[in-house]
Amino acid sequence: MGAIFQSLGRTVVAGIVVLVVILLIVGQATGAWVAVSTHAWWAFFFRWLHVLSGVMWIGLLWYFNFVQIPSMPKIPDEQKPAIGKVIAPTALFWFRWAALSTVVTGLLLGGMNQYLVQALSLQRPFTAIGIGMWLGLVMAFNVWFIIWPNQKKALGIVTVAAEEKAAAARIGMLTSRLNTMLSIPMLYCMVAQQNGGL
Repeated sequence: MGAIFQSLGRTVVAGIVVLVVILLIVGQATGAWVAVSTHAWWAFFFRWLHVLSGVMWIGLLWYFNFVQIPSMPKIPDEQKPAIGKVIAPTALFWFRWAALSTVVTGLLLGGMNQYLVQALSLQRPFTAIGIGMWLGLVMAFNVWFIIWPNQKKALGIVTVAAEEKAAAARIGMLTSRLNTMLSIPMLYCMVAQQNGGL
């Protein structure tokens, strides 16, 4: 068992195997087999991928804002390079690709279920999901075109003068805080569409 958990890749594969086993057991016990070839199954599958991607994206966003940024002043200066050179670049890699994956799977899901245009144009009864989609698109834009370019400067991935590095760190942090603020109504709207809220 330890060999599985010592590798992230093996842990993820094991999670998929556990999911398949659960599906097989429940399907056998209940007789509720879902045909993989049906539209409903693929729509569900993309919704699951969308939620999985969104958990990674918003989880990292909240990690940055609730844990990393507030903890930085408490970390001794000699230990800060470990954050800036190892942890933050890796977290930002997964952060930006999770944002893209969330947007792509969400747009695919909207297209598959034929509400994409109505949601993006905020037509009834797709207002809640539409607002959530627009907030998510703004947040993803911020990740790729404001936060990431500024974090590259702040972390020294791109070499800039000290004052530009400090300014980039501040812009990246403030935009990340903006995304944290927007994530609250975005998540509400996403859940509200399916559950009668808004």
